[in-house]
Amino acid sequence: MKYRNASEVLPDELLKEIQKYTSGEVLYIPSEGKRKKWGSDSGAKVFYEQRNDEIRHKYFNLNVSIDTLCEEYCLSDETIRKIIYR
Repeated sequence: MKYRNASEVLPDELLKEIQKYTSGEVLYIPSEGKRKKWGSDSGAKVFYEQRNDEIRHKYFNLNVSIDTLCEEYCLSDETIRKIIYR
């Protein structure tokens, strides 16, 4: 993200109004577009959905134990239980 001086970008009137609320601080102004959902760009969301579906399938259809799933996926038994019963 590139920082720009507000005095170079904003009209004086608007700059003075913003300075009433904050002055000398870094201010983030989000883009107008809709926010992207978590993991949509990186593919993380799809990866975890597939992994969780695989865990559920192994537990319910192949009768793989929770302890075995914990070892296979390097997750705690609490996390495996959350995935299974969600």
